[in-house]
Amino acid sequence: MKRFRFPLRPVAVLRAHRETRAQEAFAAAVHVYVQAEDTLARTRVRMRGLETALSQGRQELFHPAEAALLLADYRRESTREIEAEGLVITARDAMQKRRAEYLVAHRDLEIVERLEAKARAAHRYDNERAEQAEADDFAGRRRVEPFAITL
Repeated sequence: MKRFRFPLRPVAVLRAHRETRAQEAFAAAVHVYVQAEDTLARTRVRMRGLETALSQGRQELFHPAEAALLLADYRRESTREIEAEGLVITARDAMQKRRAEYLVAHRDLEIVERLEAKARAAHRYDNERAEQAEADDFAGRRRVEPFAITL
């Protein structure tokens, strides 16, 4: 039986490496996105705490110095929240881009793998036909005893 050799094997290896790199880049982008979401969530929790403190300060005796400090903190956190939202949007866009790159690389690799599977099937079929032809030839070459006709 002839040994199978796939002529596009180097292409498959390169595409597999490309897919692996794209998958790693996608995983890193997902990690960055999750961290950005976490940062935004923590910032929003701090914002809600400051909002609560500001609203409670209005219900009690008014202290201008404390209110000014709380308002300054609220503005700083508001700015941080806006920045965190921007980071989340940027991270989401980067993640979607890396996901698209990974999907393209994965499809490219699948194409070569399907071609290899078809080539293996054709190789197997050709070898089985050759083996069957050898078996038929061997069976046809065996010495056949003439039939004795008796009356």
